[in-house]
Amino acid sequence: MFCAIEAARRGRKVVLIDHARAPGEKIRISGGGRCNFTNLHIGPEKFLSANPRFALSALKRYTQHDFIDRVTRAGIAWHEKTLGQLFCDGSARQIIAMLTRDMAEAGVELRLSTGISDIGRQDQGFVVQSSGGAIHAQSLVVATGGKSISKMGASGFGYQIARQFGLPLVETRPALVPLAFSGAPLEQMKALAGVSLDAEIRCNGAAFREGMLFTHRGLSGPSILQISSYWREGMAVTVDLLPDGELLAALSRQQRISGRMPVQAALAGHLPERLAQHVVARAGLGGRLADQSKPALQQLAAAVHGWQLLPVGTEGYRTAEVTLGGVDTRALDARSMEARAVAGLYFIGEVVDVTGWLGGYNFQWAWSSGWAAGQMV
Repeated sequence: MFCAIEAARRGRKVVLIDHARAPGEKIRISGGGRCNFTNLHIGPEKFLSANPRFALSALKRYTQHDFIDRVTRAGIAWHEKTLGQLFCDGSARQIIAMLTRDMAEAGVELRLSTGISDIGRQDQGFVVQSSGGAIHAQSLVVATGGKSISKMGASGFGYQIARQFGLPLVETRPALVPLAFSGAPLEQMKALAGVSLDAEIRCNGAAFREGMLFTHRGLSGPSILQISSYWREGMAVTVDLLPDGELLAALSRQQRISGRMPVQAALAGHLPERLAQHVVARAGLGGRLADQSKPALQQLAAAVHGWQLLPVGTEGYRTAEVTLGGVDTRALDARSMEARAVAGLYFIGEVVDVTGWLGGYNFQWAWSSGWAAGQMV
């Protein structure tokens, strides 16, 4: 939609094809229905790609501040929630309404509930065979997203187009997705389902500190979704359940002052009660604080600050917010998003091998890459 607006404002005749019955369905459900439409802290280090600097050109030329200004001019009230994440005060539908209104004013023809059966080259351009008939175009922009949230109609169609025209792909996988467990660890998670807390998660050289939630399938919450983009099969994740505290020092002080306190009750002063009970049992401790040796307290602190867990997988594309990987950036011009070997063919947004962190980064990549292509098509 954003690319279509920009191209039409330049005087291009634009047809936008969507197989969904309504435009912007992923916008509608995002951010709990309030759309986390960008982030104040956009930078290339917040994006995963075989070439993370590829995104820099588009992100610098159309910034988060440009989109914020656009939202403000549209009369949409917004607020910063946390970590630079910006949300609508009202409904995500306001963003969709802004985009559809801008498309209409620019003269974009929007065709919903329209499928595509074939795409071919013809006369220095393209012919798209759709359920609404053949469309001939000088330029073709692929903005199909990835495989995540298939119930919204997501598919790998954009990757099929890339392969058809000879563009290489970086292997795709679910990202920003809950982690799944099996066996004894899963039974522990089930017993703790519903417990949430602030935690730091580390894996594969990355670390995120945000909320974490125990579920009946494993672990979720912002910190887990973030680390899932870095996790690979066979890797353990390390969880610090008390990232602000030095538990050993705190328990040693309590031991001197309140030695008769049960060790479980002492830990419950720092962690949710059910979780404290689980950690004490996992550390093999019991009894009063006064009964604990220094090595025992060290063992308990290690269980809190360095809990190592081995996921068996993720919940997959069904719940993943984005798709990692996609069209190889080496095949695209970073300034225009045009395929280097196929004149007039553009790829933008999530279908490209550029994946942002949780918190509005992927929306900003959509706006910036769409803007960049819209200036050139």
